[in-house]
Amino acid sequence: MCHNCAVSAVTASRRSFARFLAVGAGLTVLTACTPVAPEAAPPSSAPLPAAPAPSPTVSTAPAAVPEAAPAGETPPAAAATPSPSAALPRQFSLTDPASPWVVVNKHRPLAPADYAPADLVSPAVGISASGESALLNSTTAAAAEAMFAAASRDGVVMVLASGYRSYATQVSTYNGYVAARGQADADTASARPGYSEHQTGWSFDIADGGGACAFQPCFAEQPAAVWAKANAHRFGFVVRYPWMFHETTGYYYEPWHLRYIGVEAATDMSARGVATLEEYFGVGAAPGYH
Repeated sequence: MCHNCAVSAVTASRRSFARFLAVGAGLTVLTACTPVAPEAAPPSSAPLPAAPAPSPTVSTAPAAVPEAAPAGETPPAAAATPSPSAALPRQFSLTDPASPWVVVNKHRPLAPADYAPADLVSPAVGISASGESALLNSTTAAAAEAMFAAASRDGVVMVLASGYRSYATQVSTYNGYVAARGQADADTASARPGYSEHQTGWSFDIADGGGACAFQPCFAEQPAAVWAKANAHRFGFVVRYPWMFHETTGYYYEPWHLRYIGVEAATDMSARGVATLEEYFGVGAAPGYH
């Protein structure tokens, strides 16, 4: 998510985006901006299909959410029903920051709060970011290299615009939003320190090679966003904050924010038409901080 962009640029785009959500005509315009790719999964605003029951061959696999909920979090009421991810033969932790399945949202902070990946590297891709923002963990970096190369073969230029963000950087970024806009407004645009996916090294923001609509709602119609929406799952990525699911994820639509969860899980999410990690891993919605 674009939490380390210049406050003025993001403020304008967020304010514009809020007007889209508040005014019916605005919704129509933004919906028109959302790309529709033939190979993409069903739009995230469509009703989600019921997940099929786990097959007998994997019914003994450990559930995806057997871990204790983070402090202060009430387990979802439907926890007794296996989450869609429980059907996969391989299961990963939902709380370990080093796990590709870690779920970080407004109800689920990182533990420890100042976690830093041990394997940060700079991927061999087009990068407009600098310093730590040009880094990803090694697994995400390798997957990003494969994805960017595939996009390039299809004539799409994709750029890494923002990658890893340390706890200290998130403190500075978030405090800047609070100073400029107040805490309530800042919480809609920036993660509080210790609650950012960027800190894990598993996520990053993309931009289009031409630079059009960077970190703005209209980025959804740019070639890089259209291609990523249709193809990112083949490389283990999902669009983490889809259109019209802010009441689940806690953030408005960010077509630029990609999250690595592995090819197996990302492909399964796409095939099932599941839009959010919260539903796929069965951890419950996180529209706001406790």
